[in-house]
Amino acid sequence: MANIILWAIVGIVALIALYIVITFNSLIMLRNRVNNAWSQIDVQLKRRYDLIPNLVNAVKGYMKHERGTLTEITKMRSKLVSGSMSEKSKASDAISNALKTIFAVSEDYPKLQASENFKMLQEELSGTESKIAFSRQFYNDNVMSLNNKIQQFPSSMIANWLNFKEREFFKSQESERKPVKVEF
Repeated sequence: MANIILWAIVGIVALIALYIVITFNSLIMLRNRVNNAWSQIDVQLKRRYDLIPNLVNAVKGYMKHERGTLTEITKMRSKLVSGSMSEKSKASDAISNALKTIFAVSEDYPKLQASENFKMLQEELSGTESKIAFSRQFYNDNVMSLNNKIQQFPSSMIANWLNFKEREFFKSQESERKPVKVEF
């Protein structure tokens, strides 16, 4: 009888240990996915960072009245590389808005629109913006999975015990949530 109780206790302890190991491994996997997703955003931000000087050089001769926008882009560009996640998010949003302004205003400059270099840069930046949007979505999906695992019982006890922390979502700025005004 004592043997059966001993084996039952050993079996329960083994199942608990197995559950802890499986939960720990899944938390590690989810954390690594979040880190990878953030790296993908960083790659696209770096790509945009590299394209911006070419765009500024292509348009500065044509758009003398848009110096403020060009200066803003150049200022925000430096924050893309050296800032924290939230600083990079804000800088990225500011650059996206400034690029939209440049592309909208560029329509008033036929010579600029005819420039092959400008067209190529516009296409490259437009494609990069799409990749950034996709990467943000991928990142947020992975953050949600990790945060769910950290918050759900009983894995929350193990996550807390092993010091796993929830991650922040990549949020859009308030200006991006407002409807776009179109004036003719």
